[in-house]
Amino acid sequence: MSEHEPNVWCLLGRKAGDNTQVRSLAEALGTSFTEKHIAARSWELLPHLLLRTTLAGIDRAASSELVPPWPDLVISAGRRNEPVARWIRHQSGGRARLVHIGRPWAPLDTWDLVVTTPQYFLPEQPNILHNRLPLHRRDPEQLASEANAWRARFSELRAPLIAVLVGGDSGKFVMTDAKGEHLGQLAAGLAERAGGTLVCVASPRTPTSAFARLAECAGDSARVFPWGRENPYQALLSLADAFVVTGESMSMLGEAGATGKPLFIFNMADTDARWWRQAHNYGYKPLSHRLAMTLGPRRMRRDVGRIQDALVDTRQARWLTPESVLEAGGTAGTGGDSEAELVRSADAVRRLLLPR
Repeated sequence: MSEHEPNVWCLLGRKAGDNTQVRSLAEALGTSFTEKHIAARSWELLPHLLLRTTLAGIDRAASSELVPPWPDLVISAGRRNEPVARWIRHQSGGRARLVHIGRPWAPLDTWDLVVTTPQYFLPEQPNILHNRLPLHRRDPEQLASEANAWRARFSELRAPLIAVLVGGDSGKFVMTDAKGEHLGQLAAGLAERAGGTLVCVASPRTPTSAFARLAECAGDSARVFPWGRENPYQALLSLADAFVVTGESMSMLGEAGATGKPLFIFNMADTDARWWRQAHNYGYKPLSHRLAMTLGPRRMRRDVGRIQDALVDTRQARWLTPESVLEAGGTAGTGGDSEAELVRSADAVRRLLLPR
């Protein structure tokens, strides 16, 4: 690495999972970094598809200032931040190194490093690092602080405390009212058999009506936290005795799995394989996803089921079913794998910053 501390910019967008991965990788580098919040416009896809080096797709007034000194390293995730990263490198005279997390839309050789996971179908090549799980970094001090802030409020609840972490629409997975109801019923059954209490937490992607149906089925003793109110998510990573997570959220699966506590995955897939017979599959996101999976090149495909299956096959998680019960001990846990992959990813980034 160069003698001076590198100037690192993290591009953050509207997706919490992407932001978590970007911050985690930056923190693992052990250097200071600057967060740049990017507000994309509704039509940002157009300049992106044209692969132009432009900021036309973002609202510059609502975004962080992008001015010199230009960074040595840019870490990004998500399609909306790709053109911004390319624009920054152009402004730096080509000096800035670009690291992208996930699956980029731009050609793979655009990036100095891509850190990816199995739901994407990226090839094996020198500038692509394949991990098994999304990156995340547990901050013991932050988790302890959050746990202390919530411990008294949860202390009167009957143990075991089962956290139900709810995501929303992603790819072919659509969170409908019926699925919210089914999740509530399954989770309530698990809590009843364990003699415990549910704490249900929504995310920014959780449909309000689906979460309401879940809450109706969760039981009178359950505590529910819709998005927009106070959120005990971070506290539950310490205080919960077990987790139920909707399967489309790779970030929540990774963070819950890292605790080593029992982890149950709620299968978000439609029960009827004939997807074309269900109206909710004709929304923009699920329909475009299915078209991309059918017509797009292999590297543009995404199947989060690959991670779910791997977690279950390796006994790091179990499917949530009507027969699910809490057993003594936890799952195999993903904590060791997650930490090792984060260290490996940070080492790969540091090598980019070595003198050329």
